[in-house]
Parts: sequence; C-alpha cells; structure tokens
Amino acid sequence: MSDTDDLSFFAGVPVFDQFEGVADTANYRPLPEGWILALADIVGSTKAIVDGRYKDVNMAGASVISAVLNAVEKGDFPFVFGGDGALVALPASLETQARDALAAVQRWVAEDLDLELRIAIVPVADIRHEGLDVRVARYSASPFVSYAMFAGGGTSWAERQMKAGRYGVAPAPAGTRPDLAGLSCRWNPIEAQNGEIVSIIAVPGEVGVTPQFRELVAAIVAISAEQNRAGHPVPADGPALAFSIKGINREARATAPAKRRLFQRLWILMQIVLTVALHRFGIRLGTFDARRYKRDVADNSDFRKFDDGLKMTIDVDDAHLQRIQTLLADAQASGIARYGLHRQKSALMTCFVPTPVSRDHMHFIDGANGGYAVAASQLTGKTLGNVTP
Repeated sequence: MSDTDDLSFFAGVPVFDQFEGVADTANYRPLPEGWILALADIVGSTKAIVDGRYKDVNMAGASVISAVLNAVEKGDFPFVFGGDGALVALPASLETQARDALAAVQRWVAEDLDLELRIAIVPVADIRHEGLDVRVARYSASPFVSYAMFAGGGTSWAERQMKAGRYGVAPAPAGTRPDLAGLSCRWNPIEAQNGEIVSIIAVPGEVGVTPQFRELVAAIVAISAEQNRAGHPVPADGPALAFSIKGINREARATAPAKRRLFQRLWILMQIVLTVALHRFGIRLGTFDARRYKRDVADNSDFRKFDDGLKMTIDVDDAHLQRIQTLLADAQASGIARYGLHRQKSALMTCFVPTPVSRDHMHFIDGANGGYAVAASQLTGKTLGNVTP
C-alpha cells in the first residue's frame, strides 16, 4: 500500500450508523501492513480517582488524542478514548511525529497535571506475529463525526505490553509542550436523567471472541436502546449551558504556556459569554449557530464504543440496568465474558474542538466518579478504597 493509500485508509472503511453493527464482523477491516499503535495510559489512575482527580485523568487521556492528531495535521486516523488513556493507529510513515507527540504530552501531564503517563509505540506487525490482529470499523455517531471501533485482540495485547514496560518512548526534555489546540473541558458534569450513569466494560472470556460473546454484546446494546435516547447521557438539545471554572483553568493550562494563561482564561470566558448570549437570543455569528452547536455536541458524543470489548457509559434506569447485569453475570459465570460496572450520579465530557465553526467537533463521555477506570479495575481485581457513587 502506498503512502497515499495509507493516509486515506480509514476514510475508505465502510460506515455503519446503527451501533448494533459493532457486533458484526463484516464491518471490520484489518489495519494495513506496517502500521503502528500510539498508546498511553495513566499510571496510578485509581489513586487519582480516590483523590477526586478524575477530571484531570480524563483530560490527560484526551490530550493523547489531541496531541497526536495535531502532530499529524489532524488526518483521518482511527483512535479510541479509554478514560484514563487513549490509542491512535497510524501509518509507519508518521511514527516520528507520533513519538514526539507522545513524549511531549507525557512531559506536560507530569509537569502540569502531576500525573504519570505511560506511553508506547507498538508495531502492528508484532501483534500479528502473536497470532492476533487489529481490525477497525467506522461507526457514524452523526453525519459529521465517526468513531473507530477496534477488534482482533491486538489493542489489548499492545496495552499489556506497554504496562509490562515494552515498546516505550524516550522522554522529552523538561518544559516540552505538546500542541493541544482544540482540547477542551468547559462543561459541568451532566446529571443522570433516567436513573444513574453507569460505565460498563465487557470483554471476552479466556476462549476469546465467540458467537456467544457477540450475542451478549448485541443483547446489551438492545436493552440500552430501549432507554430514552438509547441511554445517551447528553440530552438531545445538548448539555446545559453551565460551565466549570476548574474546567476553564484546565483548558487554559493545556492550550497556553504559563505566561499566557491569564489571557487564555479571559479569552475562554469571553467565548463562553458570547456563546450563552447567542444561544439565548437565537443569533448567528457568521456561520456559527450556538443552538445548533449545542445539539451537535450531543449528536457527536462518544458514549459507547468497542475496543476489544464493549465499553459504554449510559444513563439508565434500575430496571434496564438489572437486566444488563443479569446478562453480564450469567456470561461471566459461563466463561463467555468478564465485566466491570461502575455506577455514578453524573457523566463527564472532555472535548476535542479544532474549530467551533466546523461541525466535526468530538466529545468523549465518561462517568464522573471513576467511570471506565473503575470498571476496568474490576476486570483486573484492583481495589480502589472508598469511591463514593
């Protein structure tokens, strides 16, 4: 495959727009030969959660996507947000940019967020040498945004290798900053409307992906689809226009050096005041429509995904949740799957908005009090101490 073909690979993956399609193997395509996985996660994220720092953890995870995509000039490449980490798949021709971006974001996370980011570059060829694969599908969350779904066992293997200390990336010098333009976390937590915000992870059992596991995924998706907006935590007309000062400070810290942060905070506040005013009076500013933007935030949100297993953060009532839990418990007892599930009162949103004028802004959803990280800890037997729902 030529470099040009590599760069356009993901754009050529067929799109499906019904989430049930994540269980259909026909929707997935293998990554081209010679590709790499750029991945990262927070070391000690469970302690940070207990300390009440999960918004910082989410910010660090989303910063990996922002830094890498900005470094490769925002090309159309598959990625996935995991709460306390992220992964981006890229052609080998972009490995140098990916390494530099990972090293820079690792340094920024250490110096500005006081968290430790583990980073790695894993060749897909090594994954296939182990008898696994990385296959991607393209799910259209809206007409303007599509997200990658990953299957084949390869991303899970790559994450295990990273945690074992393999495929590491050389650290960047002190003071190195990544390009995090577009990274944003202004929104307040989004309160549950149906019942509770529940973060669920279901991964295959020891025998791997079986028809029974795919049936389990389809059944869980079908139950959640019975809920209002299929359990989407964000209301159809978008989140409430209420913003977090801490979120604004985080964004300023991410997108400006120390000497420009006061100006950046004022600039962000001015944008927020303008957005609220435009929304209230229904006024457009050029091509920017604040009411449409807020609806697009809801439509473009990534609240469910498949990354070698089902991951979803949904707003669900107790009756639907009990049915899902019964399916998961039965599947775990029979060896079909392992699962983790964490309940909380609200959801968090972290955003990548290259420009608010364009409608392809992306919004990553997680539980507001541990989310995917707590659910994942149940898969590995970690304990978190007292994390109050």
